[in-house]
Amino acid sequence: MRSLHPDYLVALRFDGQQLATLGALAEQRGKQQLHVAQSPQILQDLRQVAAIESTESSNRLEGVVVAPTRLKALMLKNSDPKSRSEQEVAGYRDALALIHESRAEMPFSIVTIQQLHSLMYRYMPQPGGQWKATNNDIVERDPDGNLRVRFQPVAAHLTPIAVRDLIESYRLALLQHLADPLVLIPLAILDFLCIHPFPDGNGRMSRLLTLQLLYHFDCIVGRYISLERIFEETKEGYYETLQASSQGWHEGSHDIAPWMNYFWGVLLRAYLEFEERVATLDHGRGNKGDRVRAEILQRSQPFSISDVKSACPGISRDMVRLVLRTMKSEGLIASTGKGRSAKWIKLDKPESSAKQQEK
Repeated sequence: MRSLHPDYLVALRFDGQQLATLGALAEQRGKQQLHVAQSPQILQDLRQVAAIESTESSNRLEGVVVAPTRLKALMLKNSDPKSRSEQEVAGYRDALALIHESRAEMPFSIVTIQQLHSLMYRYMPQPGGQWKATNNDIVERDPDGNLRVRFQPVAAHLTPIAVRDLIESYRLALLQHLADPLVLIPLAILDFLCIHPFPDGNGRMSRLLTLQLLYHFDCIVGRYISLERIFEETKEGYYETLQASSQGWHEGSHDIAPWMNYFWGVLLRAYLEFEERVATLDHGRGNKGDRVRAEILQRSQPFSISDVKSACPGISRDMVRLVLRTMKSEGLIASTGKGRSAKWIKLDKPESSAKQQEK
């Protein structure tokens, strides 16, 4: 496809900052491999939180939201999905689990792409895994309520050919070493989104494929730090850079730099966050974490990170954030906002939630 065509790849040029970022990513990947070997129990805790955050954030980016207590029940498979939103969340959970379980053994192929989409829709009335039958223009609404076409993906009748070309071009680029894998992966994801092969679920599929392709090159940070959460937390940049880099895609005149720079930035942030969390957990086991947890459980009114930090002198803001995320994954607390002004609340009957977590 357009971004993975040999002529396009050969013409790519990188400035000093981009080369430095690629070098930093390579260094972080090496550090992570050391942590994986040395801190297995810490990584188990991170995996649990990341799976929940990834499922929640990837769906929330598409406007799919479920209550925190229901999210926990669905993630633990303690309950069947009861609404369309819950069906979508449960499907993403299953597709994400398959990627984590199969890892590098899953090839980047038409069969894999259709299988993952089918899993996403396994609880839905309509079947997944089928290419779009009609064109699906990407539209947006302006402040006056008027709709305009932001991007026209590949036409429906050309979709099977386009997906096949994407996969073959990606494999050829890897085989011929036309670019670093961390260059090829964001290019492949952009091409997938510009094809938009399914009638629905393309955004979530692109994030699942991102994780899968990264696994192929030992970039496993997405198993421990949710890339989907970082995409959501920086969603303005996520959508803006995708839009900027898709302009001129059909003609092969698009500029991949905005999306690629953003993608690398997300990946680097995930690696740095991973290193920070491992260090925090490793050095703050027991006493500090227990102090934060006890402080949170005794609160009856909404509270902020600053409130908890002030009540726990000597404990870093990062440690407070980590305990909050862990307790959220356990269904004990929920956030009522975003950013520094966000408040947290304790959910009803935390004891029963904790017991469910142990089952």
